[in-house]
Amino acid sequence: MADSELQLVEQRIRSFPDFPTPGVVFRDISPVLKDPASFRAAIGLLARHLKATHGGRIDYIAGLDSRGFLFGPSLAQELGLGCVLIRKRGKLPGPTLWASYSLEYGKSGSRVAAAKLCNKAVFCGRLRTTHHFPLQAELEIQKDALEPGQRVVVVDDLLATGGTMNAACELLGRLQAEVLECVSLVELTSLKGREKLAPVPFFSLLQYE
Repeated sequence: MADSELQLVEQRIRSFPDFPTPGVVFRDISPVLKDPASFRAAIGLLARHLKATHGGRIDYIAGLDSRGFLFGPSLAQELGLGCVLIRKRGKLPGPTLWASYSLEYGKSGSRVAAAKLCNKAVFCGRLRTTHHFPLQAELEIQKDALEPGQRVVVVDDLLATGGTMNAACELLGRLQAEVLECVSLVELTSLKGREKLAPVPFFSLLQYE
């Protein structure tokens, strides 16, 4: 990766301690989106990584609701590919598949997600709460979004516990698509989300504890 481009992106990430709950450091990507140069750099860095890793093997980019939609289409365009959407349940028309997972917030604000598959569609991440009991989140995808055997890269803005991306990977597997890799702008390494995604490879531009 070009160090100057990566530094440009990193300089635009803001940190807000104790948000949304005490003990959590919120990594704000809004300045990256506001600054055309840093956003271009982020997309370019991700695209070059994918080209170097997979060459022309990728068929589609899959963007995750909701902030994955900010990066998915631009990354797909940079690579000359189409983008498919994995949305919150109830947002897509027609026949769908969905996956749900349990979301639990501990006292430190950490999230523990356990993926659980269902028949019709949708999975959602990024729920906020100060309660200490499990919540259900769901994602969905249209059944005709992909053909069996098509190869996909999943993109989101941030990887925390890995629950959202893991459920997305399972949805894509139910469509008999091949998930080549998951990528994100930011990774919170202390939450060990990439371990949940294994054996699917994972790549992030920036890593924070």
